[in-house]
Amino acid sequence: MDTLAQLAAGLSAVVLIAVFPFEAFLIDRPWVQRFLGIEPHGIANVHLWSFCIGARNALAGVGTLVGLWMVNRGDADTGTTVVVVCCVYMLLASLFMGVADLLGFWLPRGGSVRGTLASSVLPAVALVAIAV
Repeated sequence: MDTLAQLAAGLSAVVLIAVFPFEAFLIDRPWVQRFLGIEPHGIANVHLWSFCIGARNALAGVGTLVGLWMVNRGDADTGTTVVVVCCVYMLLASLFMGVADLLGFWLPRGGSVRGTLASSVLPAVALVAIAV
């Protein structure tokens, strides 16, 4: 796996892990809601889902870092497989965020564009770099 793929996958993993506390524990804070681009109405009703999504994203980030460790510590084929699976999850999850917005589930409508783009570019770059 080349350096570009490792950097894109690693940075994407770190971002997911860093955002986890915002989604899981701080979702009720106005500055977090602004950062995530979500409306404050009904936060108490979605905290369960935001916690679960944050945890799943953090696990994907940790899985990616474990895969990168494997790539660089002797089991490149298995490590690459782990990184690919995690990056595919990251990419599809971010694209589903955009689909949710298109279906009108994101308030305000169009609010997911920044997050969808930000969370899909790095895993896409990693996957393309691995494929090439």
